Amino acid sequence: MNILGGLSVVIVVVWTGSEVGFGQYCDGNYITWDDLKVDSSSNGVIVVDKSGGGDSDTVQGAVDMVPENSAQRVKIHILPGVYSEKVHIPKSKPYISFIGDQYKATETVITWQDKASDDDGNGGQIGTWNSSSVIVESDYFCAAGITFQAFIEPLSRSLNGYQAVALRIAGDKAVFYKVRFLGSQDTLLDETGAHYFYQCFIQGSTDFIFGNGRSLYQECTLSVVENAYAIAAQSRNSADDDSGFSFVNCTIGGTGPVYLGRAWGDYSRVIYSYTELDIDIKTEGWTDLGVPSEHNTVVLGEYECRGKGADTGGRVGWSKGLSYEEAKPYLDSKFISGDLWLKL
Repeated sequence: MNILGGLSVVIVVVWTGSEVGFGQYCDGNYITWDDLKVDSSSNGVIVVDKSGGGDSDTVQGAVDMVPENSAQRVKIHILPGVYSEKVHIPKSKPYISFIGDQYKATETVITWQDKASDDDGNGGQIGTWNSSSVIVESDYFCAAGITFQAFIEPLSRSLNGYQAVALRIAGDKAVFYKVRFLGSQDTLLDETGAHYFYQCFIQGSTDFIFGNGRSLYQECTLSVVENAYAIAAQSRNSADDDSGFSFVNCTIGGTGPVYLGRAWGDYSRVIYSYTELDIDIKTEGWTDLGVPSEHNTVVLGEYECRGKGADTGGRVGWSKGLSYEEAKPYLDSKFISGDLWLKL
């Protein structure tokens, strides 16, 4: 992917019945660098300031101000602070950007304390999906310089019901730049759609990147915390499904040993390329859910990785050391059809 400047921007004002007019003209087919920044040319931005100096003192309040079914990009500038709230962007609100300071993502945090075993009020449990601190169901979402945080499982134990999601992304065509995802089990629910994660930090222990997304993780840092089991659990379930997780030029560190991933679907697809495995990887490399028939259909592989965990000599027979030609489809934004929706 070429890292180039964004398109020129034309500012328009949309009257919404409040004092905040917003909406920046965008080429609705593409996400550009301009969608990931706020500067002096960015008019009509919704400012979130927990001290009360902005347009909203909560992130959800800012999302609620965005008109439904708008074709305009709306930038929500979230000032530094810890925002303890559950946030939901519905499918009817595309083209939203959450923008913090890309150099100080640690200072702007959206966090909540739900976990899967919490009471749903009807005698049941809320479950993993509903534990998400932030839920994004809309298309063309962007985030830069933000931390999404989930309930952090106590390191002394790993119990069923402690799953907690920092972010669930279910919309199509999303970009995350210098974003931090903090949690333990099930940190990032990459549920469905094409997504690009660039220079992000993702922390967790078990299946902490999971779902049925078709996503490229480029130059990201994956930080494994204590009681780790597997990094990625991808749920592709048919040969016609184009989903999968591709990790390119990433760095994996933290507390091992850990599996690179586990087959969570019959056709699960996870590829690591040019990645620094600065952690002890379990000799087998990969694990499954005890369904031997999956071994003939999963696509779990490594290409030109390095570091102390990169020795593939003891890997399970149903994973693969890829040749360049086999790895090539996963090495850049073509894997996520980026030519159709990215101009970065």
